[in-house]
Amino acid sequence: MPELDSKARVRRAVARVVVGVGGLLSVFGLLLIVAAFVEDAAIENHVGRAEAEVVSVAFHRTLVRFTTPDGAEQVPSVGVLYPEHLEEGQVVRVEYDARNPDLVRVAGRGAALTILPVTSLLAAVWAVAGVVLWWLRKQGPLHLRPPHRTKRV
Repeated sequence: MPELDSKARVRRAVARVVVGVGGLLSVFGLLLIVAAFVEDAAIENHVGRAEAEVVSVAFHRTLVRFTTPDGAEQVPSVGVLYPEHLEEGQVVRVEYDARNPDLVRVAGRGAALTILPVTSLLAAVWAVAGVVLWWLRKQGPLHLRPPHRTKRV
């Protein structure tokens, strides 16, 4: 392989970083979707139902308060799953894992709600990555892989 000049080395490094970051974000996105389905399965396997009051709405979590059949008041510290369009003071139906009342979701909502936002985000990531890679390639060869060598006899 011919020696690469410094600009080519920088372009190659940037291309590898772009592909690496895109791949890492893709793995995280897929793990997020899988985790949502696993949490939903846990709730479905030991479902408890209750009326809950929304006590706090913030960007990173929405807290609800509900009472389990044994009379214990629950305020899951991680918040409720799928909290879109909830407001403080609102009363909503929730479903929770009876073995772990900290795992709670708004009734009627499920993991399928994570698919569209995650795939949209990943499409945007790869669109940007594609533009960056196209631009880098337009500047000259990237030599991301060593050239295929044939054996001489």
